[in-house]
Amino acid sequence: MGEFADEVADNLRDALADRLDSHAWATERYIGRTPVDVVGEGEPLLLVELEWRRADPSNNTVKLFRHLVEDNFDGGEVHLVQLFSRYYDLQSGGVSSKRANAEFVGKRVPMTVDDVTYTPLTLAVDPPKRGGERPDGWREAVDWAAERIERAVRRPES
Repeated sequence: MGEFADEVADNLRDALADRLDSHAWATERYIGRTPVDVVGEGEPLLLVELEWRRADPSNNTVKLFRHLVEDNFDGGEVHLVQLFSRYYDLQSGGVSSKRANAEFVGKRVPMTVDDVTYTPLTLAVDPPKRGGERPDGWREAVDWAAERIERAVRRPES
């Protein structure tokens, strides 16, 4: 990822730390040999993959899936969030097959690995090409994503 994507990841980490302060937040934590963009250590373990302009975003999902299965991950409950930039949106509506494939794989992870949940979300940012201007509203888009991630992992009090 480039400088702007790193800034987005840092801002997302900080926004999540404000909302979910029971977790210890970091960027670039490894699960197996796979770096995860934003991680919240706590219960549940929160893994956020930021899909910026990746040619094959399903590869991230597959690698994490593989590590959770092959490494017999026993870290308790895990919530995997795949946050797709608008790069994966189609002008005609809907999303690209790249995103659809990644979501297809992601939705199968909880069917195979106990205590894992998966949430795909859209980050309302059109990522600029290298050296391009940061789009207006990107900070608000990060805050919106952090709010949705918080909602996805919070459980109603019983």
